[in-house]
Formats: sequence, C-alpha cells, structure tokens
Amino acid sequence: MDKGYRAVIDERLRRIRAMVNDEIPLRTEGPLRVGIDLGTADVVALAVDHAGEPVGAFLEWADVVRDGVVLDYWGAIEIVKRLMAQMRHRIGREITSAVAAYPPGTDPYSSINVLQAAGLRVDAVVDEPSSVAMLLNIEEGAVVDIGGGTTGISVVLEGRIVKTADEPTGGRHVTLTIAGNRHIPFEEAEILKRSTASPQLQAIAMPVFEKMTDIVRTHIATFDVPAIYLTGGTCCFPGVEELFRREFPGKEIVLPSEPLFLTPLAIASYGL
Repeated sequence: MDKGYRAVIDERLRRIRAMVNDEIPLRTEGPLRVGIDLGTADVVALAVDHAGEPVGAFLEWADVVRDGVVLDYWGAIEIVKRLMAQMRHRIGREITSAVAAYPPGTDPYSSINVLQAAGLRVDAVVDEPSSVAMLLNIEEGAVVDIGGGTTGISVVLEGRIVKTADEPTGGRHVTLTIAGNRHIPFEEAEILKRSTASPQLQAIAMPVFEKMTDIVRTHIATFDVPAIYLTGGTCCFPGVEELFRREFPGKEIVLPSEPLFLTPLAIASYGL
C-alpha cells in the first residue's frame, strides 16, 4: 500500500476517533454510505461521504454477538436502531440502507437479518478482512482482523483475495485469561484490559496473542506475502505489533493509527 494513501487512511481513522458518539449536527451534501459492524464486544455504525471521508460514527459496547453469531437477536436490532437514530440526528437525513459485514466462514445472514429487521435495506455484504484489503488497495499481503471473538484472515495476491479464514480466538479470550489469572469477574477484567497497559497484564495476555500468531502462520504458510496488515480493536492492546514483528521476521507489519475503527471504515467504504 502506498505510504501516502496509508497516511490518508490514518488521518480518517483519527477523525473517526474524534467524532465517535458526537451527535452535533453536521451539514452534509451528496450521497452517503453507512456501514454496520456487529462485533463481539461492540456495534459500530459509520457513515462516509462519496469520497470516503467519515461524517458520523457511533459505537455501543455490547454483548449480543459471539464468534460471528448473533446470540441476542432483539438486542442487536435495538442497538442498530439506536445508532441509526443518533446518525440521523448527526447528518440530518433519513438512513434507509447500509452495508452488512460478517467474519469469514460464518453465516452472512446473521448480520443481514439484523439490519433488515432494524428497517434497513442491505446495499452490499462483505466479509470483514476482505473489506479492509479492498479499502487499503492491497496488492500482496495478508489482512489479520483480531476482533472481540475471532481472528479473521484474508490473503491477497496480485490484487485478488485468494483465501479467507476465521478462527474463534479474539479479545474475549484475552479477557477470560486475565479474569482467570486475577480471579476477578469477566466485566472487571474487560475494563482492566481496555484501561491498563502494565507489563504484568501484558505478560498474562501474551500467550493468547501468541496463539493468534500461530493461527495466522498456519493460514498464510503456503503464500509468500510480504506484509501483514493488522486491524480490529484487540490490536489496540500494547505489545501486539511488537509480537507480530518478532513472529514474522522479514514481513512488514502494518498497524493503523486506530485499529478499532479500520474495519468499520472499510465496511462503510465498500463499493465506493
């Protein structure tokens, strides 16, 4: 990926971080595209304009999805409805459609049904790591999307996605490890994971991340990819980038400025 374009994406991600859950009305003109990311730890709704610039972003932490499967169907619908109401207030117009996404290897209708039940027409459907590969215009490389419940992988060769895979290991498993080690409730461990970057906590969590690198190594073993692109909120955990550099010497490791929002941006931008 061209470094200049990478800088553009990083700047968009920083703007998304600054505007998350900001309902202050924003004057918008021209067509808009909305993407919905139904994650294990959160649900994100993101709107971009015709040039791919973010104009609205709303996030709600939630426990309605597990490993790419919607467990709380009605809860997910209500969250999407709330996020769409916030988005309408932000951009000053009705939202009738959105892009749906899913972890590779899972049933895409799990997400499609939620969006449709929330009153949205589904413009397009894409698996999450592949949407990132398209957004970043990757010619050769692997996208590793470490979310709350799964690690998704897309391998790109000569500009084509040649393999997608998904394994049930993600941020939730890191939280469970911390909770077990510290003998604390899951909810308390989740807050600790998001707010603390102590070396002790990193030492507790690293074996889970090492398992993730083993998963990635297995799925890209037969492909000579020069770079690995990291995305997903779990990549925010300190030490993840350094671990991937150690485990994959000779490959470029690319971590965006705000990995939590790269996949939602890619979903919203899909098809532009």
